[in-house]
Amino acid sequence: MVVQDLILVEKLCSHYKIELSFFDALNNSKLIKIETFEQHQFIHKDEIGNLEKMIRLHKELNVNIEGIDVVFNLLKKEMKLRKELNALKNRLRLYEND
Repeated sequence: MVVQDLILVEKLCSHYKIELSFFDALNNSKLIKIETFEQHQFIHKDEIGNLEKMIRLHKELNVNIEGIDVVFNLLKKEMKLRKELNALKNRLRLYEND
């Protein structure tokens, strides 16, 4: 684990003005992964983009944790379907060029 790639949850709480319980709930729902190192909680910097989306859903649209989970599951399914569609389009192009 590279400590440079981790961001302290307490800093995120103060920056986004969100309570620690929100991060705990996201972690319990497996939407984010909180790592504990020397009795401090951290989030990997690669998760910040999704975390910001979750915070906006929660703050601006009043979506609860379960709703955020549903939204992110649907987004994952959409990405999977897009990849599958692109792969099928590429296969179809092979036959169209003959």
